[in-house]
Amino acid sequence: MPPIETAWTLLLLWAAAGYLLGSVPFGLVITRAFGLGDLRAIGSGNIGATNVLRTGSKSAAAATLILDSGKGAAAVLLARAMAGEDAAQVAGLAAFLGHCFPVWLRFNGGKGVATFLGTLLALAWPLGVAACATWLATAAIARISSLAALVAAVLSPFWAVLLGRGEVAVLAAALALVVLWRHGDNIARIRAGTEPRIGRKREG
Repeated sequence: MPPIETAWTLLLLWAAAGYLLGSVPFGLVITRAFGLGDLRAIGSGNIGATNVLRTGSKSAAAATLILDSGKGAAAVLLARAMAGEDAAQVAGLAAFLGHCFPVWLRFNGGKGVATFLGTLLALAWPLGVAACATWLATAAIARISSLAALVAAVLSPFWAVLLGRGEVAVLAAALALVVLWRHGDNIARIRAGTEPRIGRKREG
């Protein structure tokens, strides 16, 4: 963790701002704007880009992916520019939690993968690139989107240390734990050998 140099009151304000930014359910907003219906009644009901793709609209899924990752990155970059590195980590964590547990959706949000990656890219771009590369490599080999997300999340704190960004390792580990928790059903299906693979109609 970086040294705590920002006043606690300001850190709390950045936490609130990050949470509100992260809690914007872009998947729902985009599917409605595209006239694709209520995303919560489609596929898995999840608000992330993977489920948006199940609507059949690649452009809507791409927009959701960009915006969901962007809100984590935006929270980090704004807090860093206006306060400092400690506020950047607080805002990034809060944005990620806002996506996973948005107050507007009764705290039932997405699984956090895109926001997780966007947050890491903004905090330390080499770490973010390593996490994205891990996702891509695992997805290419195993053809399971959820497994790729889990491997990328679990390895992220190790990448942080190996890349000399140890100050981000604790936050990366905390984010990884939430990603694991949010993927509980996927983990059960992976262990049972029933998790759908990339390219099939329904993924986990």
